[in-house]
Amino acid sequence: MALPDKLEIIKYMKLENLGFDKWFFDQKIDLRNPDFNIARITAVDRNSYLIRNEKNEVFAELSGRFTFHAESNTDFPCVGDWILAQYYDSDSFAIIHEIFPRKSFLRRKTAGNKIDYQMIATNIDFAFIVQSCDSNFNLRRLERYLVMVNEGNIKPIFLLTKADLVSLEKLNNMILEVRKSNIDCKIIAMSNNTVHGLDQVHQVIEPEKTYCLLGSSGVGKTTLLNKLIGHDLFKTSTVRDKDSKGRHTTARRQLIILKNGAMMIDTPGMRELGTFNAGKGIDESFSEIQGLVGNCRFTDCTHTQEAGCAILAAAKNGELSEERYKSYLKLIKESEYNNMSYIEKRKKDRKFGKFIKSAMKQIKKNNHY
Repeated sequence: MALPDKLEIIKYMKLENLGFDKWFFDQKIDLRNPDFNIARITAVDRNSYLIRNEKNEVFAELSGRFTFHAESNTDFPCVGDWILAQYYDSDSFAIIHEIFPRKSFLRRKTAGNKIDYQMIATNIDFAFIVQSCDSNFNLRRLERYLVMVNEGNIKPIFLLTKADLVSLEKLNNMILEVRKSNIDCKIIAMSNNTVHGLDQVHQVIEPEKTYCLLGSSGVGKTTLLNKLIGHDLFKTSTVRDKDSKGRHTTARRQLIILKNGAMMIDTPGMRELGTFNAGKGIDESFSEIQGLVGNCRFTDCTHTQEAGCAILAAAKNGELSEERYKSYLKLIKESEYNNMSYIEKRKKDRKFGKFIKSAMKQIKKNNHY
């Protein structure tokens, strides 16, 4: 893992400039050890990390104790995490000892059949959910992104790119479709080619706040990031004409400090967006449906066939669109199924972990004698 050749590194910053606010100071982390320093994870590449403190950015690795006590993928550091590190070799290398609690997070189910969390990034204030005005525009996919963002306590902004490819009428109809689905987050329509709307993106990006770009490959995330940086730092690629799909240009997650002091995390395009233990995210993303739940006759209503179900009634009388209703049920069922599977997996993992620790103790005991 190497630093980008043309990335302008700011030589000195305060931790507050990097997003370390009062919330993190109030967490129960022992900061009295003089050998430990606060830093932020800016890039991850397998078992190697880049961390940033007030002065510079250096490579880091996990301590053996940290690795031994980690019980799942979510226990390991990811981009955006605040950590305690010990520096060596004239502050050119560091060992990571502890992670601060996460103020917000972005995670999903791992791709494929494996039931586990994949942590994408943490401590994000705003997420730009990016879709383009071609065949990529998809309300159901937007709902999934909103569930992911709301579950992680991140504020969403919907970014419609390639607005120059459609007429103003069609663009307005797309925005109207979003509003009719009771999605009330801020919407920005823009074009990387004509830079129309780019000024609106600049206006919402504040210093000392952390943002991320979410969306499929080929929607213009990396091109937008280059424009926000001010030069072509990252490689971009064209999309296929037949289906408007692009190749993965962003290979890893990385936190970039913009000229105005804001921080941006680019993420690889996601082909799968499995929901996982996302009750809060679903409730917030489908707030108009959640508002009807209290009117159901039965407290354990499944909203599928019960008499007196307020949600079913709203779907039948047109108050709630059938597509929105089906999407809600699908996400609920998917989230519950994945969560139950994960709980069973964790039980097995813990039993195996206890067996290994018991065996290690017995080996040490035998070696002692």
